Amino acid sequence: MITLLHQAFIQNAFLAGTIIGIVSAIVGYFVVLRAQSFAAESLTDIGFAGATGAALLGVSSLLGMIIFTLIAAFSMGALGKRLQGRDIEVGMILSFALGLGVLFLHLYTSSSTEAIGVLFGSILSVTGFDVLLTLIFGIVILCILAFLYRPLLFSSIDPEVAQARGVPVSLLSIVFMLLLAVTIAEAIQVVGILLIFALLIAPAAAAQHITKKPSSAILISVVLSLFFTWGGLLLALFGQFPVSFYIATLASLTYFISITWGHRFFPHTYHAPLHAPKHIEQKSTLHE
Repeated sequence: MITLLHQAFIQNAFLAGTIIGIVSAIVGYFVVLRAQSFAAESLTDIGFAGATGAALLGVSSLLGMIIFTLIAAFSMGALGKRLQGRDIEVGMILSFALGLGVLFLHLYTSSSTEAIGVLFGSILSVTGFDVLLTLIFGIVILCILAFLYRPLLFSSIDPEVAQARGVPVSLLSIVFMLLLAVTIAEAIQVVGILLIFALLIAPAAAAQHITKKPSSAILISVVLSLFFTWGGLLLALFGQFPVSFYIATLASLTYFISITWGHRFFPHTYHAPLHAPKHIEQKSTLHE
């Protein structure tokens, strides 16, 4: 075990997993709060086309995912509410993006291993360059979130009141979508496109069943995300299944346990819907 931990690829996996786990947990909290899980899923599908397109050009799949998801995120953030009620159009665009990814894969058949990694995660194949790139983007994302924390939280809970008080809600929406795009591109390295919710949504969703205070929920989300990532890596070293399987399993079990926890210890607590920002309970979280 100690010998394995001295291997470069294991160290890269733990370093990348730690960075991605922290960033995904914090960004994921706002994704759950803003009820934008579908947007996250959309960006992952588009990221597949970016990854396979990058493989076709012979560049890093991470860079390809970041470029494609950034373009899509900017478009989605700029359109804003105009996307509501257009599920069919959005679905067709996502289907086209997946088809484009399959085309790129067909044109460059030697990238099949790369495609499997994008779909299911390949954290054990993360290179030193990928770790450095992940660290740089992670630091940038966390710095921007720290700077925008209060206005972003306000606009996420009650966008109408926030806009009335001069908060640039539309601009914040675009910026957050861009941050989400980069986060998804990074998280795909760990769990892949098909299991992205395990790191992006599950920790934050579980944390919000445990506490309603934003700062506490974010902290718990980070702890859970690191537990999923480190636990998945350690189990994969001893077991025979992929890392992403263990991460997704730990995330799913923890989420359902958190639901039981919430019902048992807070049976009389009113849990307001996250997409209904005008409830008093959600407004009060700004002052906690």
